[in-house]
Amino acid sequence: MRRFSMDNRYVTTTILTLLLVIVIGSVVYTAHLAKQLAQEEQKKMQIWSEATRQLIQADENTDINFITSIIEGNTTIPVYMLDSEGQLLLSRNVARPVSDPTRLQGPIEVHISDTNVQYIYYDESNLLYQLRYFPYVQMLLIIAFLLISFMLLINIQRSERKSVWVGLSKETAHQLGTPISSLNAWQQLLQDRYPDDTLIPQMHDDIARLEVIADRFSKIGAAPELTIQPLVPVVEQVLKYMRARVSRHIDLQLTIAEDVHEAQTLLNIPLFTWVIENLIKNAVDAIEREGQIALILAADGDYLVLDISDTGRGIDRSRQRLIFRPGYTTKKRGWGLGLSLAKRIVEEYHRGKLILKSSQVGKGSTFRIRLKKTINR
Repeated sequence: MRRFSMDNRYVTTTILTLLLVIVIGSVVYTAHLAKQLAQEEQKKMQIWSEATRQLIQADENTDINFITSIIEGNTTIPVYMLDSEGQLLLSRNVARPVSDPTRLQGPIEVHISDTNVQYIYYDESNLLYQLRYFPYVQMLLIIAFLLISFMLLINIQRSERKSVWVGLSKETAHQLGTPISSLNAWQQLLQDRYPDDTLIPQMHDDIARLEVIADRFSKIGAAPELTIQPLVPVVEQVLKYMRARVSRHIDLQLTIAEDVHEAQTLLNIPLFTWVIENLIKNAVDAIEREGQIALILAADGDYLVLDISDTGRGIDRSRQRLIFRPGYTTKKRGWGLGLSLAKRIVEEYHRGKLILKSSQVGKGSTFRIRLKKTINR
């Protein structure tokens, strides 16, 4: 999973670098083209200004057809012509005249006579304007394309990972079936031969436990069947099971509010008990020598709330947002799937909520499960 994360970061870095190179290259090349086009438009305006001067000074012997063709040939560059006092004489290719043409490019002086000078100001053509902003439009399109591609890639990767884990879970359940059946047969044989042995019932309980685990694995990836169940007996059952398997140096306590003893909710018992067991096991792992794990079951309006608190080492604030990610773990051994699966079971299957309510390094953590009450009719 970590290797996958590193590969994913490498791909992302490569794509972003490629995007940066494309954008910079596009901006530089487009700026070069815009500069060339601006120079061409400047030359055209010089020619246009000279043609305008000649047209103004033309007499009956002047062939104005060529001069007129040059003047009328400018259909793209906005032009303003002002007299020596700054009064507007004419404008061309202007949809909305500007209030102060002198702020535009120019002026180009047109000497009509020794005492009469007119001035031409001009603006960028629409083509040049669009060319200047084209790289930024292109950049936005590339970013939008990359965002869409990235979202699709993430969805594909999530779907692939989900399929892998679902397939692995179902295959594990299938593989557990044969040895469990054999253990049941051996347990029955031992029960028949040694009916008074006190250890055989414990063996029976452990085999039953393996059957529950196999059943949990078989349900991953499929929509579980939910039934209306009282929550208190389910929590008490898990606590009874865990007390026999937790160090005597860890005090495991359950507090139940008076108004939730009869409260019910929709549950898939095999999956939900696994969630509580997983949270308790994590709490046990967080307690290095001795400590306390407290379960508090209470009501909060239309919801049932189960808080599981420990006096363990706590979780650093910078890591708290990562704990529910698949593959994230601080243990030397582990897949980092426990909290991720627990959250999915609570939120996707039971339509509840599983959060890290609080955590402080050196003092412990509290996880909260929140489930909707079922109203008795």
